[in-house]
Amino acid sequence: MGEREKILSHLENEYTNAIRDPLWKHIYLSSSLIKIINCREFQNLHQIKQLGPTYLVYPGATHTRFNHSLGVFHIARKMILNLVKHPDCPSLTLYGVKAFLCAALFHDLGHYPYAHSLKELRVRSHESLTGEKICRSRLSTLIKKVLDIDPGAVAAIIDKKAGYKNLQHLSFYRHLLSGVLDPDKLDYLNRDAYFCGIPYGRQDVDYILDDIQPHPEKGLLITEQGLSSVESLLFSKYVMYKTIYWHKTVRIATAMVKKALLLAMLEGIITPEQLYDLNDYTLFSLADTINFKPLELLSFVSNRTLYKQVYYMPFDPANKSHILLQNLDFRISRENRIAKEITKITGSPVNTEDIIIDIPEDISFEIDVPIRTTLLNYNWSSTKLNTFQHTLKPDCNVQGTHHSGGNIQFDKSGSVFTPETIANFVKSLRHISLSIKRNKALLNGIKKVDIPGIIEHDL
Repeated sequence: MGEREKILSHLENEYTNAIRDPLWKHIYLSSSLIKIINCREFQNLHQIKQLGPTYLVYPGATHTRFNHSLGVFHIARKMILNLVKHPDCPSLTLYGVKAFLCAALFHDLGHYPYAHSLKELRVRSHESLTGEKICRSRLSTLIKKVLDIDPGAVAAIIDKKAGYKNLQHLSFYRHLLSGVLDPDKLDYLNRDAYFCGIPYGRQDVDYILDDIQPHPEKGLLITEQGLSSVESLLFSKYVMYKTIYWHKTVRIATAMVKKALLLAMLEGIITPEQLYDLNDYTLFSLADTINFKPLELLSFVSNRTLYKQVYYMPFDPANKSHILLQNLDFRISRENRIAKEITKITGSPVNTEDIIIDIPEDISFEIDVPIRTTLLNYNWSSTKLNTFQHTLKPDCNVQGTHHSGGNIQFDKSGSVFTPETIANFVKSLRHISLSIKRNKALLNGIKKVDIPGIIEHDL
């Protein structure tokens, strides 16, 4: 039996243990993976909500990283199965495919609690932490013993900075796991929309998976018939950020958690290492176990005693002050300045944790996916034909008024989602906001503070 046949047999016959999932109905795992997901490190994902504080706005959003991880594995298995069946698929090995599926299942193993609220706190990336847990925890022994796979290969697919050299087609697997149409995105958009009870994020995953083809450099490409799938995903991601991920109340709760932990870290009360193994419950227990007043913000969020947003402005990448505000030290200096101004006005002391400036992280809308085109019988002039040929891959055969097709980049596809449109997406989403503790003196005092002068212009 050839390697391709071994892979197909493995993918089609060895995943027979059904786990019921509200989104995908049945997710099938192998007997080996059933043993592995019972380890403590993976089970801890039950204790980390996928969307952090979003349940404060959308009560159904209590799904976890555990649910999501199973969903990513489910889509990854269907994806690699379709790609292996295609004649253009690279000569993959069963070993590599099993490592890829293992990486899909464990890709969030090192994720922080409360969504992405902690990633700005000068801590290690969750991909790096995931790779370390895979290689150094009990999970490492299980992967070696049960799957007969080097944990380093699994970690390297997840953590692109890992210097691993012993896995064929490593770049191919990395692009599949993290790309424009990756299984992570296809699960979280659908899953988050489902549990929030809104329609915006839903994608026709079966249609997408049937339309993809392997690409040696980018992992996969999509045909021109499937172009609308990428467009749908881009718009869905935009609307999900606008209505869910960066909802005003969600941002306030996220900023409160981040401010509490940042102040604790600056004072040496908490070290980055103490954050790496937290889940939602142990995170909020810090307020009870550590005597540090700013950590009260964790209890406020837990009890939904949220700050009030009092100022709001679009983030302007051409404004020097806005760029500086992305630096946490500068941001704290501006918050302290506002606190002092209110103290002067009211005569009552204002604590640094009472004032929070929030700026969402810079996000990207990936469009780096090749589009397979097939143009036939176009009676173009030689000038137009030569112009079009420059947009195709060099191996695209163009002769006379006929050609056999080729790959073009998404931004050359004629889609309405141009790079300029994508840039406008990000611009319309990112806003600087100022929130303060709900205190009568504070709320009255802030009205007399020149917030634009402090935040935007006063350097």
